[in-house]
Amino acid sequence: MKVVKALDEQNVEQEHNEQEHNEQEHVTDKKTGYVNIKKFHFILILFFLVLLSTGITTFALSFGEEKVITVGTERSEFDKLYAAYDTLKSGYFEELDQKKLINGAIDGMVKALDDPYTDYMSVEEAENFHSSINSSFQGIGAEIQEKDGHITIVSPIKGSPAEKAGLKPNDIITSVDGKSLQGMTSTEAVTIIRGKKGTKVELTIQRPGTDAPVKVSIIRDDIPIETVYGEMVGDGIAKVQVTSFSTNTSKDLAAKLNELQKEGMKGLVLDLRQNPGGLLEEAISISSMFVPKGKLILKVEDRNGKTEEYPSQNDGNSDFPLVVLIDKGSASASEILAGAVSESAGVKLVGETSFGKGTVQTAKDFPDKSNIKFTTAKWLTPNGNWIHKKGIKPDFEVSLPEYASLPIINPDKELKLSSSSTEVESAQKMLKAIGFDAGREDGFFDEKTQAAVSSFQTANNLPADGVLKGDSTMKLMEKLRELIETNDTQLQKAIEVLKEEMK
Repeated sequence: MKVVKALDEQNVEQEHNEQEHNEQEHVTDKKTGYVNIKKFHFILILFFLVLLSTGITTFALSFGEEKVITVGTERSEFDKLYAAYDTLKSGYFEELDQKKLINGAIDGMVKALDDPYTDYMSVEEAENFHSSINSSFQGIGAEIQEKDGHITIVSPIKGSPAEKAGLKPNDIITSVDGKSLQGMTSTEAVTIIRGKKGTKVELTIQRPGTDAPVKVSIIRDDIPIETVYGEMVGDGIAKVQVTSFSTNTSKDLAAKLNELQKEGMKGLVLDLRQNPGGLLEEAISISSMFVPKGKLILKVEDRNGKTEEYPSQNDGNSDFPLVVLIDKGSASASEILAGAVSESAGVKLVGETSFGKGTVQTAKDFPDKSNIKFTTAKWLTPNGNWIHKKGIKPDFEVSLPEYASLPIINPDKELKLSSSSTEVESAQKMLKAIGFDAGREDGFFDEKTQAAVSSFQTANNLPADGVLKGDSTMKLMEKLRELIETNDTQLQKAIEVLKEEMK
């Protein structure tokens, strides 16, 4: 206001002076023409000087040293950012890509939050993000996240190349095709890992509890977003697995449950193991199928501590008893569902303590189709528990057999007589688990190991050369996976608990 007032006063004073000057000229005109001629010359000289000054200024701007123009802003907190940009723009030894600088500035700002769930995505990364929620995509089929500076597998997708290759939750991907992932965000890593169907990618995997990393070659394939799988397992009990919470998961689950009820379902085991989560809306819709109307599903708390409650909108399905399976790969939306049915519907949980992701994210697209995904709130269970980095502990803790956690074997690596490695040790333990005892499990490939490999190959119609490589290695891991499914101790316990509920 002071500046405006000063300008107004200056204008008034200038107008007053001009009026006095005009009045003086009018009086002088009456007396003599001498003053008029002198004043006219003075104006011409003044005009010439102004014109000359303007020309010099234009010349200096055109041919002098280039000056950086700083965009004015009322946001003083960005002064340092603008100064850094101008410094690089004017002084860097090579021509700069303005778009790349701006994207880098946004990316750096996001990384400074030190939140693995907040991410800036380029146009390509944003396309991958949307496709993983809404449709099929091509890749290896594994949910990953950045954790403690490493790219870690949350869970492989059911039936995916990643699952078939033996990847497990908490496996660390240290490099892709020899390129280190150290310091990358999960979206940056996804861009490198994904690729066209039929192409090969080599991952270097470090499994917790093992000494040496293992290289795993995987052939990329179509990864359909089919998220609901169900079947009857006997005695009126159905098992339904939900692998993620995608766009149509609640509709698909409802359809599957109706189908199983027609087949005689009297009790349900809902399998959320290795379910990395997904859409909050889907988690609420599915929870409402099992939580009585009006009872809480979750609470969402914003940055100011304001809490919004989300009650069940449906009547809940009380027609059959329910038991839920969880493990360390159950994260986010699957934990919302597990917490809701446990605390608001008294449903028993079986398995292992879940992953522990208690925050809510939203995504915002920019006009150029890039994207920022950021944490907006934390969610709490109906009883107000924040499970972030702690997970949900099941009512019945049950582990899978020890062989379910064996390190994977690189099918490109040849394991043969006199070989010695941790991969040979894994192979010996796998062979023993499926009924081909090598007589030792110390990682040395001797004649007995060779004989066990030959017997395994003969039993599976493979060339019996006693060497583990390629198809033989893949078949060995496939047979182990089938054994784990057959001898699923967690599922067996869930069925046992469910039968008690059904009495």
